[in-house]
Amino acid sequence: MSALRAVVAALAVSLALVLQVSVFGPLAWEGVVPNLCLLVVVAGALTRGPQFAMVLGFGAGLLLDLAPPADHVAGRWALALLLVGYLVGRVRPESRPTATTVVATVAAASFVGTSVFALSGVVLSDPVVGVGETLSVLAVSLVWDVLLTPFVLPPLMALFRRLEPVHAL
Repeated sequence: MSALRAVVAALAVSLALVLQVSVFGPLAWEGVVPNLCLLVVVAGALTRGPQFAMVLGFGAGLLLDLAPPADHVAGRWALALLLVGYLVGRVRPESRPTATTVVATVAAASFVGTSVFALSGVVLSDPVVGVGETLSVLAVSLVWDVLLTPFVLPPLMALFRRLEPVHAL
């Protein structure tokens, strides 16, 4: 990974985290805010592949775990976003993805990421919400992330593509 790409990725995650916690905090819908960090990880996975996305997902998740108002065991978002980065990076198409593919990928990534976060809470005996409320949180999170996809993913994907184009072997 080039140093420039690492710096830009860190800035993208930091900006997403600040917006997620501060700007979207008051706009929470049923207590759920959009997961902008997840969208950054998906953009990285779709453009750069699983290795880049896993590192990005772990870092973004760890920052999200430690950012106030965190009320859960640290590491749950790191695990969830690492897994999302790996899965999206593995299923990314070889050619440039269509808008429909990107939206479907974000929906699946949002479902997987939020589910892993919720299930890890059950395993660690750290349930913030019950099972019935978890389904509601999954649905609201998925809607938030899909609604913000057209505004967040295209510029991020263009930025990640522009930093260092893929070279043919």
